[in-house]
Amino acid sequence: MTDRYAVFGNPVVQSKSPMIHARFAAETGQDIEYGKIEAPVGGFAAALHAFAAEGGKGCNITAPFKLDAYALATKITEAARLAGSTNTLRFDGTEIEAHNTDGVGLLRDIEVNLGHPLRDKRVLMLGAGGAVRGAALPLLQAGPAEFALLNRSPEKAEAIRDMLADYGQITLCDPKQTEGFDIVLNGTSSSLTETCPALPSGVFDGCALAYDLSYGKGLTPFLKAAQAAGVPKLADGVGMLVEQAAEAFTWWRGITPATAGLIQEMTIPLT
Repeated sequence: MTDRYAVFGNPVVQSKSPMIHARFAAETGQDIEYGKIEAPVGGFAAALHAFAAEGGKGCNITAPFKLDAYALATKITEAARLAGSTNTLRFDGTEIEAHNTDGVGLLRDIEVNLGHPLRDKRVLMLGAGGAVRGAALPLLQAGPAEFALLNRSPEKAEAIRDMLADYGQITLCDPKQTEGFDIVLNGTSSSLTETCPALPSGVFDGCALAYDLSYGKGLTPFLKAAQAAGVPKLADGVGMLVEQAAEAFTWWRGITPATAGLIQEMTIPLT
């Protein structure tokens, strides 16, 4: 019997998840069906419960429902709890279990696919929104020499630092800092509006990798700034997208799909 999965969002037409999971299923021999569900704003809970009642096994969650899904969960993994939101659910009887796969996906893309281990490196993350909250713990646990946050609202960065104090030290980057970092990650929404986040002077000095969590935008203003500063490796979030989906697939099905070929097919040259 075919197992049903879906991605919930509004809008959701742009989602690549059905294509990604169809590829995973074909390559691993899993009998699943994966669709898109555009739930009405204010009607997410009803749509989710209906999907589960009709035999749905699990789902991915995208904007604007990640907080709504988290609130509906009856079981929450540590990754989801620390993120304060969820992008992945699975159903077991009356249980709704919430997970967050973004951080693991990002870390795997950086370390495995791009070949830039974080251990003993100085890492800067720009932003302090939901994407950064979801990614912070796995990055911190990778053992960087320094993991710093820079956000235009320092209070949000401070909240993430304090939330993860038991797991390691996060520093707050001084916007006037002139010392560079080994790896600089853009977790702000600036690339969606084709703008560049505020960057400290010299932030790219000695930088080996500049990574924009947004994907499919080509050479974003952030990546252009890194390129102009001579950063040798530029990447966008397409690898993170595929890897977080692979983590969700593994959580649902107990089998890990290959990702390298799909990432290569989906990657837009950054020129």
